[in-house]
Amino acid sequence: MTQEEIIAFVAGLGDDVLVLRPAVGDGTPPISWGDTFFYVSPDGTVPARRQPFATIVTKDYPGDTSSRLDRPGVFRLNIAVGRDEVRRHVGQDPAGVDPAAADTVFAHPVYGGAGWLAVVDPGTRTASLVRDLLAAAHWRDQGRGTRRVTMGPAADGPG
Repeated sequence: MTQEEIIAFVAGLGDDVLVLRPAVGDGTPPISWGDTFFYVSPDGTVPARRQPFATIVTKDYPGDTSSRLDRPGVFRLNIAVGRDEVRRHVGQDPAGVDPAAADTVFAHPVYGGAGWLAVVDPGTRTASLVRDLLAAAHWRDQGRGTRRVTMGPAADGPG
């Protein structure tokens, strides 16, 4: 899957999907330029105090270099699926999985414990699963937004 195929798929999940693609001159931090962030946002604005439900990163970030995204043309798709789904897909002990291996689902090297899965350069082996995970992450995040609107900020727990 290419970045553009992933972006088109996620954008097609619903009218509430906001695709944010930071670039030079738009006021976003330079480290984010070239990456893509996906939010549930019925009004089309970046939700305050909410993380995206998926991201595409195209470079190493400070403290997150194990996927070796400094290689030409390499990117990593990150998907917020929840801790239970991370365990279901990678088991209790995700050690031993190379976070630089292409077309392999693994616990995010930094945020796996917070419920994020990742795939470097998704391909034929992971494409179907990636689409399912993205759709589920979108659905899951829609529910989070609904709870916040109907029950207030404390509905999702502390902070």
